[in-house]
Amino acid sequence: MATPGPVIPEVPFEPSKPPVIEGLSPTVYRNPESFKEKFLRKTRENPVVPIVCLATVAALTYGLYSFYQGDSQRSQLMMRTRIAAQGFTVTALLLGLAVTAMKSRP
Repeated sequence: MATPGPVIPEVPFEPSKPPVIEGLSPTVYRNPESFKEKFLRKTRENPVVPIVCLATVAALTYGLYSFYQGDSQRSQLMMRTRIAAQGFTVTALLLGLAVTAMKSRP
């Protein structure tokens, strides 16, 4: 029985180029986005998410302020409002992902 010999690649590996993998086409970003550009693009794609995130932060801030002032009833109301706002944030994220997935389908 013959033993298999070492596998020798047809083309030598070049460190300056990415390896070619069958079925995979690597994307090369020629002009990477800055944080600001990406944030603005994502906000235009799904404007509800930043609005609901701000509502969550506002409810949390006002709830903590009420707690500090000793108004426990208002603080509890704001913490419950924060939970609802977080739920709306997650829902908006999921709906945005679903819409984006539907748009990308041919």
